[in-house]
Order: sequence, then C-alpha cells, then structure tokens
Amino acid sequence: MNKRREFLINTSLALGALAIAPSFAFEAKRKNIGIQLWTLRDTLPKDVKGVLAQVGKAGFTEVETFGYAPKTGFFGTSVKDFKLMLDDNGLKASSNHFDFNSMIKDGSTDLVSDYITTANTLGSTYITVPYIVADLRGTTADAYKKLAEHVNKIGGICKGGGLKLAYHNHDFEFTKFGATNGYEILLNNTDKDLVDFEMDLYWVVRSGNNPLELFKKYPGRFSMWHVKDMDKANPDFNAEIGTGAIDFKAIFAQSKQAGMKRFFLEHESNYKPNPIESAATSFNYIKKNLI
Repeated sequence: MNKRREFLINTSLALGALAIAPSFAFEAKRKNIGIQLWTLRDTLPKDVKGVLAQVGKAGFTEVETFGYAPKTGFFGTSVKDFKLMLDDNGLKASSNHFDFNSMIKDGSTDLVSDYITTANTLGSTYITVPYIVADLRGTTADAYKKLAEHVNKIGGICKGGGLKLAYHNHDFEFTKFGATNGYEILLNNTDKDLVDFEMDLYWVVRSGNNPLELFKKYPGRFSMWHVKDMDKANPDFNAEIGTGAIDFKAIFAQSKQAGMKRFFLEHESNYKPNPIESAATSFNYIKKNLI
C-alpha cells in the first residue's frame, strides 16, 4: 500500500514538473546534432562507408547530403545502399542539397521527381537549394524576384511529394538593391507554406548582417541552420565552434523565434587538426554549451 502511494506521489510530482516546463519536449528534440557532409568532402567520395562510420562514432545523429547524381547516386553508392550505411551508423539524412541550377536555367522541373524519390527513400524531411551560380541569380532586384518564382514552383512540387523545400544562403544574397537586398526579396516573395530557409549563420555574419535581426523581422522562416564559426584572425576562414567570432549562445537563445527545427554543423576550411577531428571538437562544444 505504501509503495503504491509513493508511486502515485512521484507520478504526480513528475507530471507537475512537466506542466511547469512545457518546453521539455522541444529541448529533447534539440539534442540531435547534424552535420553537412560537405565538411568531409575530401574523404567522403573515396570511402563513403568508412566516413559515415566516423560521423556516427563522433556522435552525430543527422546528416545533410551533397553530391547526389541521378545515375551514380552518392559517389558511386546507390541511394538504397547509402540509406543502409546511414542506418548502420545511427544516422538520418534529414535534408539533402541537390543541384537546381539546370532547372532554373531552362525552366524544366524533370529532375525534381528524381530528387523527391531519393529524399523519400532516405526518409528525409527537406530538399534544399544549396547554391545558385552567378549568371542565373542575376544582379538586379527583378532577377531575385524571378528566382523566387522558380523556388516557389519547385516548392509546390516538393510539397506534392510530401517534402519541404528550403533555400540555403551564402553572402551574395545580401547584395543591396536600394532599401532591400536579395535575401529579403527571396523571403518576401516566397510562399512560407512552400519554402523554408536554411540560414547559414557564418555567411549572414560574414556579409555584415545580424541573424537576430532577421529572426525578429521574419519569425519562423528559418527552420534549419548551418552552424559554422568564423576565424577571429581571418574571417575568410572557419573555426571550430566556440573558438571563433560568432556568438552562438545568443543565436541559439532565439532558436524558437527563428523557427529552427534542426541544424547542421559545417566546417569548410582551416581545420585543426583535420576535418573529422574539427567536426568532433565542434560537436562537443555544441553539446555542452548550446543545446
């Protein structure tokens, strides 16, 4: 009888604690730490299986892919085999960087169905536009409005396939056009029901802009982030998270306002001592200090 009473009391206390802290479920979700596999671009194409094992061993649970080709899959590894390798290492490809330049150039959307099939085979949530080459993105406000039309069109197709489209930025989107810039044109002219944004925090800061101001102006639009630090001595270089110039604690404190659902560590240059070790160092800092 006493044990039953203790059980009921303890259960009530636990439920009360959850009521006081309703954000518990959100915080639990945030413990997934992803990596954009471009971080390991020098080794991944040579040893897909081995590098994915390193990623899992480092503690990552999500990846964002790059390098997919319709005929050869991921660096000669079929989509199904790639999925098995991810599963074997406790990894999920929740987002994929696919090349959309040819579609924007000729207006064709033929490749989108293949991308959708690939993403669904991997169990992904997002298809992401990673980079638009200079001659396609243009140099005028009207060019960015036209780009937004293309992105909306692709987003509609992705939605029909059960996926969400996201747009990943660099610094060129912040080119000024009077009182606005290319990034704001894309935000203002894309349908939020069709298009999310994957904010690359490094490139926002590198361009002279403030992620926190964008979170306030466009709340809920930035469902994914690239977490990439900036070297204090040379802003062209990256640094392990927590050792560079970007205040990630302030940024992560506003993750709810941003709409962030997942994030991917990315490190592109100036590795210390090497890509996987730099990624592991950044992973440990994120785990201990940011989530």
